[in-house]
Amino acid sequence: MKNIPLPPSTHLPKPYRGPSAEEVLSLRKKYLNPAIFHYYKKPLMIVEGKAQWLFDEKGRRYLDAIGGIVTVSCGHCHPHVVAAANLQNETLQHTTTIYLNPNIALYAQELADRMPGELRVVYLVNSGSEANDLALLMARAYTGCYDFIALRNGYHGGSQSTMGLTSHSTWKFNVPHSFGVQHALFPDLYRGPHGKDDPEAGRKYADDVKDLVQFGTSGKIAGFIAESIQGVGGTVVYPDGYLKHAYAHVRAAGGLCVADEVQTGFGRTGTHFWGFETQGVIPDIVTMAKGIGNGCALAAVVTTPTVAQALAQRIHFNTFGGNPVVCAQGRAVLEVIEREHLQANSLRVGNYLKAGFERLAAKHSLIGDIRGLGLMLGVELVRDRRTKEPAKEECAAVFEACKDMGLLVGKGGFMGNTLRIKPPMIFSASDADFLLAVLDEALASV
Repeated sequence: MKNIPLPPSTHLPKPYRGPSAEEVLSLRKKYLNPAIFHYYKKPLMIVEGKAQWLFDEKGRRYLDAIGGIVTVSCGHCHPHVVAAANLQNETLQHTTTIYLNPNIALYAQELADRMPGELRVVYLVNSGSEANDLALLMARAYTGCYDFIALRNGYHGGSQSTMGLTSHSTWKFNVPHSFGVQHALFPDLYRGPHGKDDPEAGRKYADDVKDLVQFGTSGKIAGFIAESIQGVGGTVVYPDGYLKHAYAHVRAAGGLCVADEVQTGFGRTGTHFWGFETQGVIPDIVTMAKGIGNGCALAAVVTTPTVAQALAQRIHFNTFGGNPVVCAQGRAVLEVIEREHLQANSLRVGNYLKAGFERLAAKHSLIGDIRGLGLMLGVELVRDRRTKEPAKEECAAVFEACKDMGLLVGKGGFMGNTLRIKPPMIFSASDADFLLAVLDEALASV
């Protein structure tokens, strides 16, 4: 394969003097959960990050095009975010919500000010799984119903209740919380029964939600949850009008509508700050994590004052949710997104990348579908464009080849044949050029 030069960087990584990658892998196998997995045939050890760059223990530089699975929104170790966290660590590391602290109140206000409609009440938690778990509790407490509708191919977390929402067997155990959850038809314009040439595809896919309400439940439900764009599922964008029609069916059955913004929020789609806005809807509950804190353990649930009253029936408390340090970091992230115009950059560079993928598709028949918005993109690989036979092994080979050339991407989709491109939102056109050149070479090698 060609030696494609990385875009220049002035950052010099610190000398690494810790255990070797082999020693770390041995320790991990001995002491860590055996269910966790690692990317690549030979695991990559990352010891430093700066902006869009990651460095291994030998000082080799990699372009990060997956952002810690969309967790790093502002770039690794952004100086403003680091300074905010450091200052707060030196001042007060922890206090719970049983005391007043300005950080949590100011951050909640700043987050609520970026929400549409009546979404004004903020609950701060520690992870996306916890946020979605709380959304379930909230909807069930408010409606008095238990049944929930989620989407096939969706992913909502690793706790028992959120595994119940997840339909992909790779990501769930046989948990009791699967009872009471119905999974609606996956609104996939590429592989589903209603394709890109059908202007009514959104309404038709949403009809399955209506059918589930009528025939799969008592006719009353607690709610409906969907990622605004499916992330783990392969960066699947729903047809226009899908959420609008699905929300109408759910609300007619007394349910609440939950938007999972864990991967799509904070301007990543480019055109809007929140992914659900691309569908022209306003949910009753919004969950968010990952890019909210640029790497810290921060997540949130935002809802309306009316729905929020359901949890006032009991004391609801979170020891670490909204602690001063993560709130300081969360506030700094919002400031960087606005100050550096990262939403506009996501749109500009995302469109540039998408056009580049289209050029590669004209050259490489392995590319079956290109989809996504802003800097949340997916490239699905197939062995035959007519039959759409998934190119799972080829995708894995491309994935490995990209790493060997200094590019880190993700992969996912139900059949593991989709490359996931979700870099930090500071990604530049020169970064995109390198990504496209590497992907061109990797596809050719397969």
